[in-house]
Amino acid sequence: MIEKIVLRWLEMKLSVPAYLAMPEKPPPRFVFLEKIGSGRNNQISRATFVAQSYGKNLLDAMNLNEEVKAAMDGITELSEVTASRLNSDYPFPDEERKRYRCQAVYDLTHY
Repeated sequence: MIEKIVLRWLEMKLSVPAYLAMPEKPPPRFVFLEKIGSGRNNQISRATFVAQSYGKNLLDAMNLNEEVKAAMDGITELSEVTASRLNSDYPFPDEERKRYRCQAVYDLTHY
């Protein structure tokens, strides 16, 4: 399952915890990972992920977003992932939780 592969990769590469479900009591800094789409053509799978970087302030969230992008850019070191492309990234404040957050959207090609 590609979600497990990406989560394990981020857990190895990031200085903060990463989650596939929003924690009940989130730490001050963390990454929330969500698959928002997928497809397959000629036995080659694609998936789109959103990595939301939560920080103590906007600059902290932006710095964590850069750390996420560096990790996601390097995920092709894994044999299961053949391509990783940054679709977009931007500040994305979490109004509900009143938290600073940035979001990076990645398109992956995988087996």
